[in-house]
Amino acid sequence: MLGRYRKWIHDWEYRLATRDSNRIVRPFEWGLEWMDGASRNGDPGQSAFQYLRSAVADSDAFFSYATPADYRLDGERLTFTSPLRSPYVENNTVHGLFFPAARDRGCAAIVLPQWNADAQGHLGVCRLLNRAGVTALRLSLAYHDYRMPRELQRADYHVSSNIGRTVHATRQSVIDVRAAADWLQQRGYQRIGILGTSLGSCVAFIAAAHDTRFRAGVFNHVSMHFGDVVWTGLSTRHVRQALEEVITQDQLRELWAVISPASYLERMSGRTLESLLIWASLDTTFLPAFSRQVVEFFRAHRLPHRVLRLPCGHYTSGQFPFSLVDGVAMALFLRRRL
Repeated sequence: MLGRYRKWIHDWEYRLATRDSNRIVRPFEWGLEWMDGASRNGDPGQSAFQYLRSAVADSDAFFSYATPADYRLDGERLTFTSPLRSPYVENNTVHGLFFPAARDRGCAAIVLPQWNADAQGHLGVCRLLNRAGVTALRLSLAYHDYRMPRELQRADYHVSSNIGRTVHATRQSVIDVRAAADWLQQRGYQRIGILGTSLGSCVAFIAAAHDTRFRAGVFNHVSMHFGDVVWTGLSTRHVRQALEEVITQDQLRELWAVISPASYLERMSGRTLESLLIWASLDTTFLPAFSRQVVEFFRAHRLPHRVLRLPCGHYTSGQFPFSLVDGVAMALFLRRRL
């Protein structure tokens, strides 16, 4: 019976993961032009490794920023200029949707959708948070929806076979989240949480690890290493196809350590941050073995957390009935912790 259920979920997962026909295999690039201060002389791979090792060693500086001066709220839409610029004009304006709770309790959560979410992604989660009495600010990740350059159909520039650009995009998203928290504080919100799904979960974790203002975090799909997810995941096979022509999985894990939760787990010790770790036992994108590593670390270090294991896969967690269980659990957790 369990075997049939697993096959049913995996078949459903595969159909959902392969319904898009616009995935492009882009060439491998070191992307040194995205790494400020990286040496352009000599071996580009050596320069990339050296730069990214230094970034991990001083991650506080790497994810530092200046608070924007141009926040603008027009109706429910918030915009501001990203403190970390890219060569793409569209991507440099951060877009958020603000959902104030009817009964404002002085608490708010920043909501970060998954990779390739459209402009409507996670609006239902925001409404669930409102019903739980939590104000929500839904933020678009770099290169997503309104921030997507015209030549793209997918948010390929956030996760791709360009090493430096992928790091820069994740760094930009983390910094944008922290700038959004500045805006919430300016509006009087002192109890701030964060909720991220898939890629958004990774961004949320790194932001929370570097910003003690976050009092609660919901990490919906968890994994230790950014590179391992890309290398082994069903949804990123086209990215791996280009990567494996030049580098190994171990090398990718090290190159993308600066954008991996594993690099910052120790920063959670001694914090009052409470976390909800959500993982799917039949996930083919964030493999369960990687998720268990995160859960085991939290348990071994006695970090305040709760765990929700969903009996489905990555894509199917966004389908009924799993999406309802997931959404309600996230909203109730933030209501109680904020």
